[in-house]
Amino acid sequence: MKWVTNDLDMYMNAKEYVDTAIIPLVPLNWEKDIKGTVSKGEFSSILIDEIEKQFKGRLFQLPPFTYLTEESDESRTSRLQEWDRHFFDNGFKHIVYVTSDGDWKRVEGNLPDQLIWIPALPLENVDPAYAREMISQQMKQILPLITDKWQSGPKERNS
Repeated sequence: MKWVTNDLDMYMNAKEYVDTAIIPLVPLNWEKDIKGTVSKGEFSSILIDEIEKQFKGRLFQLPPFTYLTEESDESRTSRLQEWDRHFFDNGFKHIVYVTSDGDWKRVEGNLPDQLIWIPALPLENVDPAYAREMISQQMKQILPLITDKWQSGPKERNS
């Protein structure tokens, strides 16, 4: 389910089955490497759309958590922890963050839940059939991470 009103209606009717929120972590920078920064967000969005299709009815795709690339690790981690707490307190027992920004790997241990980092693949000049195949290959790696998470149970949260 996505962050759209029709899917929200579906969620409200079946929220006891929707225990997982997925949050794209999308960097912003309008000074340096604009195209690379946009590519990271675009690639994450494509992957998350595919994840949402695979797990529709169990997972809710939230809007992107955006941050400036020059924002401190502490600041953005603190803000993400607030998001996590909000959604956890409101019924999501599993929260998954997906990004192509490797900077999140530095603070992964400070995150309350699961980070999936996949390096962005340059899709802009790739044949669409080959791009679909590359995404499919990435999905084969990501989907088991999410199903393993469900099998291991929700992560404990500190108040």
